[in-house]
Amino acid sequence: MLPRYSQAVLRRRAPVLTSVLSRGGQRLITSTSPSQSTSSTTTTATPSIKPLTNILIANRGEIALRVSRTATQHGVRTTTVYTEPDRLAQHALVTPHSVNIGPPSAYLDVEKIIKAAKDSGCDSVHPGYGFLSENSTFAKRCGEEGLVFIGPPPEAMEAMGNKSESKNIMIAAGVPCIPGYHGTNQDPQHLLAEAEKMGFPVLIKAVKGGGGKGMRIANTKEVFLEMLESSKSEARSSFGNDVVLVERYITTPRHIEVQVFADAHGNCVALGERDCSVQRRHQKILEESPAPHLDPAIRKDIWDKARAAALAVGYRGAGTVEFIFDNDSGQFFFMEMNTRLQVEHPVTEMVTGTDLVHWQILVAAGHPLPLTQEEIEAQMTGHAFEARIYAENPDMNFIPDSGELAHLRTPAVSESVRIDAGFGQGDVVSSHYDPMIAKLIVKGPDRESALMKLRSALEEYEVAGMATNIEFLKRLATSPAFIQGDVETGFIEKHREELFRKEETPSEVFAQAALSVVLGHNLPQSPRDAFTTSGGGVGYTRSMQARKLQFTEKHGETERAVEVVVTQTSADTYDIIVDGKTTFSKVIAQSDKASKRLTGFYGHTRLETTVVRLDDNLVIFQGGTQYKLAIPQPGWFTKALGIKSTEGSVVAPMPCKVLRVTVKAGDKVTKDQPLLVIESMKMETVIRSPSDGIIARIVHGEGDIVKQGTALVEFEEAAAPEGTPSS
Repeated sequence: MLPRYSQAVLRRRAPVLTSVLSRGGQRLITSTSPSQSTSSTTTTATPSIKPLTNILIANRGEIALRVSRTATQHGVRTTTVYTEPDRLAQHALVTPHSVNIGPPSAYLDVEKIIKAAKDSGCDSVHPGYGFLSENSTFAKRCGEEGLVFIGPPPEAMEAMGNKSESKNIMIAAGVPCIPGYHGTNQDPQHLLAEAEKMGFPVLIKAVKGGGGKGMRIANTKEVFLEMLESSKSEARSSFGNDVVLVERYITTPRHIEVQVFADAHGNCVALGERDCSVQRRHQKILEESPAPHLDPAIRKDIWDKARAAALAVGYRGAGTVEFIFDNDSGQFFFMEMNTRLQVEHPVTEMVTGTDLVHWQILVAAGHPLPLTQEEIEAQMTGHAFEARIYAENPDMNFIPDSGELAHLRTPAVSESVRIDAGFGQGDVVSSHYDPMIAKLIVKGPDRESALMKLRSALEEYEVAGMATNIEFLKRLATSPAFIQGDVETGFIEKHREELFRKEETPSEVFAQAALSVVLGHNLPQSPRDAFTTSGGGVGYTRSMQARKLQFTEKHGETERAVEVVVTQTSADTYDIIVDGKTTFSKVIAQSDKASKRLTGFYGHTRLETTVVRLDDNLVIFQGGTQYKLAIPQPGWFTKALGIKSTEGSVVAPMPCKVLRVTVKAGDKVTKDQPLLVIESMKMETVIRSPSDGIIARIVHGEGDIVKQGTALVEFEEAAAPEGTPSS
């Protein structure tokens, strides 16, 4: 863990005495330094250096693995914690020092985590991001128990954690802030009156919020109170505090944030900015550094303001100062400061050549920053993107998904392609937590080349077992507006038609799908499965030469049925007719069941296709694109199994908890009227009526935990098999 400083840094700093001792085979670092750098500084007393030998990581998933990896590289032992749903998760298995802290909510239990740290002989705690990472009470308790909190001082967290108080501090420090109401009066009618003074649209935001939770946009007076209640409810659930602020909503904003880092010696630097404008549900999905088309003078100014913000609260450690940049006027306004490491920190690491987790450990131990502002700027090169791979369904308003990662194939990693993941094939993405599967980070010498690398890597990414946003990310990366760097936080809505346009599935996809079934490709044999040779109910076997297969493909409310006829003409050669229109003759097929890979030699091309069978569904990866087909079961087979129809019901779009029901039996409802509110992965979703109708029965009420596909509300008059989710 010995810090490596350049000779230039050492010359500019006061003499540094460092000694490396050994105790029980562990490396301990002690040093003293009254250093000052040429970065923004404040005068402070010389801090003591406390060696870090055993870090408890109070988090889960990819960030727990990320912190453990860096600490281990520098000789520091790590201890992880896990809950019952995570007992087989990778972060629970990455180190022999791991503690079970109990129920799903235990990552938020301050005393349990501190006890785990003390019982494990830890001397420090790394909170990661989310959970307790911005909880000042947790940071204070760590200090009271003699544990080093690898993060900012509790006072800085409190000052910046309160969105209202932080705005006042920033105004006093000369940092521009957006107009809004940051007062304590939380009466809904008072907040509505304040919103009317600003003019709609307005942004309602939880003062203790973060990660897009507790944030709503009210476009008109009529929806303000509904959005306010939704914001407050989500804030209570996520942060235990439902106080909100209301601000003017800029209609064409960009989200630009600056990575800052400060130490206990008074040094504070900016490690460039990130553009995180492409968002859904106010949460980022695609980030890049540097921000495109940003005037150099504005870039330097925004860095300076970010450092001023950090210094104003006596900051220490890694932090991110977020700004709203008005595309129309070129002005920027302070939005908030995240007093922790951000999910998107890898893009900064890629362009600055730094390891920010290592910097966190060094600063927490009392060391000065490894680089000055001038040195950081001198080694900044290239352009980097980060794409967040989520288990979610973009076609259903990005509703979260969960389940087993039945199939996973990732791009090859290199110096310019990085994957930070918390899951591997066979792991379960739990409905209890955030649905992020991994982060894909790429770097190129410039934005154009980095974007090309991102597109290529996304095409190599294969995930089956749940819905993901990978196909949506591919469309984002090929959008002409995004390629031009013409971004704003409303990018997805602005380009919705282009981003959600459905392309016709090529006939070759149906042909390859049919071949995979005919060859028994990845087809488990089961007497209860009508579509396996041992099922016996359908009546085809390998000895038959011609087979008819039915597939269905669903796009939103539209469902397409396609028949494929496969005729075997020799040992490995087939004639294929798709939908009675397209014929492929003399197709030679070769199957590798271990890799789920099917190779088809057609007259016009050779196709490499991965086909994953999940019950009655096929997930197909071909030509860098994912396709999903279903094999419909015969009606008699469904009836024989006793499967109940959900026609005329609104069903749960994902595993969830019912929070509120806003209708009752006998109510007449109209299309898009809210029926109930569900929660999954700490995100609230409003389920709306798919059409006009009369409520016959509320199947599941407040507090019920339900599985995906479970009926929630039944109609007297059939409305539609599924409700319409909205955030």
